[in-house]
Amino acid sequence: MEFFLTEKLLIGIASIVVFGVGAQWLAWRLRLPAILLLLAFGFMAGPVAGFIDPDELLGDLLLPVVSVSVALILFEGGLSLRIAELKGFGGVVWNLVTVGVLATWVIGALSAHMILGLGLSLSVLLGAVLVVTGPTVIVPLLRHVRPVGHIRSILKWEGIVVDPIGAMLAVLVFEGIISGGFREANSLAAMGIVKTLVAGGLTGGLGAWVIVMLHRRYWKPDFLQSPVTFMAVVGVFTVSDLLQAESGLLAVTFMGVILANQKAVVVEHIIEFKENLRVLLISSLFILLAARLKLTDLDYISLTTLAFLAVLVFLARPVAVFLSTIGSGLKFKERVLLMSMAPRGIVAAAIASVFSLRLIDSGIAQAELLIPLTFMVIIGTVAVYGLGAAPVAGVLGLARPNPQGVVFAGAHSWARAIAAVINKEGFDVLLVDNNYFNISKARMEGLPAYYGSIISEHLPREVDLEGMGRFVALTYNDDINSLAALHFVDIFGRGKVYQLCPEDEKRVSQRLRGRLLFSPGVTYSFIGDRFRQGAVVKATRLTEEFDFEAFKKLYKGEVVPLFLANEKK
Repeated sequence: MEFFLTEKLLIGIASIVVFGVGAQWLAWRLRLPAILLLLAFGFMAGPVAGFIDPDELLGDLLLPVVSVSVALILFEGGLSLRIAELKGFGGVVWNLVTVGVLATWVIGALSAHMILGLGLSLSVLLGAVLVVTGPTVIVPLLRHVRPVGHIRSILKWEGIVVDPIGAMLAVLVFEGIISGGFREANSLAAMGIVKTLVAGGLTGGLGAWVIVMLHRRYWKPDFLQSPVTFMAVVGVFTVSDLLQAESGLLAVTFMGVILANQKAVVVEHIIEFKENLRVLLISSLFILLAARLKLTDLDYISLTTLAFLAVLVFLARPVAVFLSTIGSGLKFKERVLLMSMAPRGIVAAAIASVFSLRLIDSGIAQAELLIPLTFMVIIGTVAVYGLGAAPVAGVLGLARPNPQGVVFAGAHSWARAIAAVINKEGFDVLLVDNNYFNISKARMEGLPAYYGSIISEHLPREVDLEGMGRFVALTYNDDINSLAALHFVDIFGRGKVYQLCPEDEKRVSQRLRGRLLFSPGVTYSFIGDRFRQGAVVKATRLTEEFDFEAFKKLYKGEVVPLFLANEKK
């Protein structure tokens, strides 16, 4: 019997990982929002097929595991928040997480009371739960839609900052319900907010300071940097929550923002680890929480609940954005795109799960409706925004769904010749070099160029990479090419990062380099020799009659094919 139980637990854990990562991969292949497939896979694996029973699998550990996972996701989100991104638009973010939250809360609560028929207290709590969006849904959606300019930064900041604010708001409402009414809770609300800000701010700031000091004084080895950071995040979250309920999310978010914007130490290695961890956590959490649903929860999907969802999507969000962007300088199109992206995610599901169980134990009427209604909103908003945001952004001209631009490492003569032809064919290019003569020549030839080191950690922050989808390293130094390729893997993905074939392939690790360009033997010296002999770069249009095979036969090795551009770019 014990062996059977162990086997069942193993199958459950394996299923979570397989379904989670499998859904992410399938979404990537089908170019769909990953969260839609994660929710579908979780529901199929849980109540439909019975592979996963989260409550049986984790028992009392389920909610703590979810809470810590959300904390790690918010910390990673905080690490991506650069204050410089908000230059000129910080007020919009502030308004969205204050005025916007208030508007969403009021409209959500009133519609829950009037449309769904919930009691006033539960309606106010549901409205508070549903103000959050969060990085678990916003970040994948931004990756899918690829909005241009500062809209991406505004949405990213709003999605990450609003989570701890929404959690704090929900806690205050919950305490008001438990204490017997909002009148008794009003006197404690202001004090609760102050305590949350103090506890979260102090513990988050202290945690960031400890990480910086440990790193700056070399008190931790390289192989322990990520584990120590992981430990610090969990510790800060727990201590802050012990000091003040639900302040831990604010603490870890604040900790991440401090680390991302300080100049004392480099944190890119931490960011890389947390990005990989985030994908696994998001995948697992959505599978777990979707698997907790019951088939009977489908009974709550009706015209009434769809009307409630419509109010949130087509009234609450537009009103929140309209009020938050008055006098902001944002164009009408940009405001419409902001109105088109507000999916709910893991934090809403986690808060609803925690509070529903406590309210049911306290005998609060209709408390059992909190979880299915929240998940209905999560699924509905993810479906509406996930499927609709990209077309809206495309119609508005505020997204580049498939960036094809090329970043070149090296701006020497033949690198400029290659870039010029690619640019003439309609593709964006950017040349980067630390030789100012090369940069000057590129600019005089009308090619966008950046003067600086290709391996500088500041380059991705200082250079606008909008429209860029590939990286090509063409310098004479094979080691620099490999380092630069690794540097840009996190930005473009390993499949779109290339470098010249090394002069001696044995000197360059196959693992620590980009994909090799052109064909074997086409090295820096080989191309340089060909150009000195009078070679030029030309674009040749291929047709069904004159295909690539015919092209090779015609020139019989006299040419070196460089790139293939598909008209369906």
